[in-house]
Amino acid sequence: MKTGKQLDKIANQIRQDIINMLLAAGSGHSAGPLGMADVFTALYMGGVAKLDPKKKNDPSRDRVVLSNAHICPVLYATLAHAGFIPHKQLKTLRKLGSPLQGHSNSHFGNGIETCGGPLGQGLSQAIGMALASRINFKTKRNTKYEIRNSNYHTWCLMSDGEFDEGQTWEAVMLAGKYNLREVTAIIDRNNIQIDGFTEDVMPLEDFAAKLKANNWFIIEIDGHNIREILDAMKKAKAMAANPTAIICHTIPGKGVDFMENKFEWHGKPPNKEEAKIALHELRTLNGKIISEHQ
Repeated sequence: MKTGKQLDKIANQIRQDIINMLLAAGSGHSAGPLGMADVFTALYMGGVAKLDPKKKNDPSRDRVVLSNAHICPVLYATLAHAGFIPHKQLKTLRKLGSPLQGHSNSHFGNGIETCGGPLGQGLSQAIGMALASRINFKTKRNTKYEIRNSNYHTWCLMSDGEFDEGQTWEAVMLAGKYNLREVTAIIDRNNIQIDGFTEDVMPLEDFAAKLKANNWFIIEIDGHNIREILDAMKKAKAMAANPTAIICHTIPGKGVDFMENKFEWHGKPPNKEEAKIALHELRTLNGKIISEHQ
C-alpha cells in the first residue's frame, strides 16, 4: 500500500506527463486533467478501488467510466503509472494510429470500461453497469436471470459542466429511485467549462442539495487532498443503500500558476515555452519533486 506522500509524488509526476503529452500532441485539454491528477491517483493506486493490471479482465474488478472523456490525458498518464499501459506510449496521444485517442476509449482493453465522447452520457452508462452487477446472466440454454450480490463497484468520473445536460439528471433520478449503492459519481467541481465559469453559463448551486433531493448521499472534499479523497471513496463503497456523489472541489490547471482557475485553458495545450515554464513549476514543487520519466 502506497503512503500519502508517495501518492502525492505520483500525482505530481502525472501532471508533468500531462504537460509533455499535450506538448507532443499539439492539441488537447490542459485545465481539467491537471486538476484531477490527485483524484485519479487515489482511484487507481490508493487501494480502495479493485483495479489490478495483472487481472484486467477479472469479472469482479471495479468498473470505471470516464464521462468527461476530454480529460483523458490524466487517465492515460495514470494508467501508465499504475502499470496498465507502457509509459512510452503516452507521447502518442492524438497521433494517427495511436490507441490513445483525444477522447478516452476502451479499445486497448485496459483500466477503463467505455469509450467517451459526447458529454452527459457517462453516468447513464455507469448506472447500467451497476444495475447489471445485480444480475447473474446465465448462458446455458434459456435459463432465467438470477439476482446475485455482486462484488464490484462502479465509479463514474464526471465534470460539473455536464450537469447542464438533461440526460445527466435523468440518470441521477434513476439511481436514486433504485437506491443504487453500487455506483459512485466522482464529480470534478472546478467551476469552469469551455465557455466560461459554470455559474455564469448555467448556475448549478445549490449543487449538493439538488443531488441530495434525488436520494444521493453527498460527500464534499478538497480534490487535492489524497487522504480526503481516499476516505470519501471508502465511505462510498461502504454505503448500504444510496448512490454516492463525491463532489471534488478542484483547481483547474492545478500546479501551473498561469493556468490555474482560467477557463481559457479548458481546451488549450501549452506551446513549447509555456510547457517549459509549467514543467519547471511542477519539478520544483514541494522540494524539487522530479519525475523519474523526465
